[in-house]
Amino acid sequence: MAKQQPTGFVLVHGGRHGGWAWRDVASRLRDLGYPTYRPTLTGLGERAHLLRSEIGLETHINDLVGVFEYEDLSDVVLVAHSYGGMPVAGAMQQVFDRVRTVVWVDAHLPREGESVFDLIGDERAAQMKAMAAEGGEGWYVPTSDASWWGLSDPDQIAWVNSKTTPQPIKTYLDKIGPTDRAWSHPGTTIECNPSRLPAVEVARQRARAESDPHFHRRVIAACHEPMLTHPDELTELLVEAIENR
Repeated sequence: MAKQQPTGFVLVHGGRHGGWAWRDVASRLRDLGYPTYRPTLTGLGERAHLLRSEIGLETHINDLVGVFEYEDLSDVVLVAHSYGGMPVAGAMQQVFDRVRTVVWVDAHLPREGESVFDLIGDERAAQMKAMAAEGGEGWYVPTSDASWWGLSDPDQIAWVNSKTTPQPIKTYLDKIGPTDRAWSHPGTTIECNPSRLPAVEVARQRARAESDPHFHRRVIAACHEPMLTHPDELTELLVEAIENR
């Protein structure tokens, strides 16, 4: 009889980040014996040379589906951070049967027909559109100083600033297709305190955790980048989520 593979993790980064953001958490999970993947979405991170205006949300959804298909993944804990919740929610329509549970780390959890700009509200959406117009040739959102995400250590800020890359605004404008698989699947939200999600979105996820026995809420006393500032604590919460199914 073939030996059963241990549960694996797929760690999906947030906007203008890359797989690099999960480096410390991934190394900890691997040290614990869990196969771990940290893909970088098209046009970002080490794939920044592929940046182009037509990259949209569907491109990033296909990126994730491809990881599952080409790595032959199953029984996976699928982890989304921030913007990563958008492609994860879309990819779940195709890979739900290969996913043990989903963990949303201060991540968007959209309903069908919603875009990132719908979720973050008119004021923040207008700011990002202005950033694209002023510094992104109208089609990409330039990088922000890492302190915007709550980082305070100067060395860490400098390191993150050296890694973040622009992102096509189309990925924030595109409205997602069906997401019912994401909403019906066992899951956990890890809410950062302070969170970078809009209060209304945090409230919606809390309401789900209170009403759905297959959905759990955890809180971590960290900024929006806990994989960078609190990798030990976040790793512990991710391992805990394995049993949520």
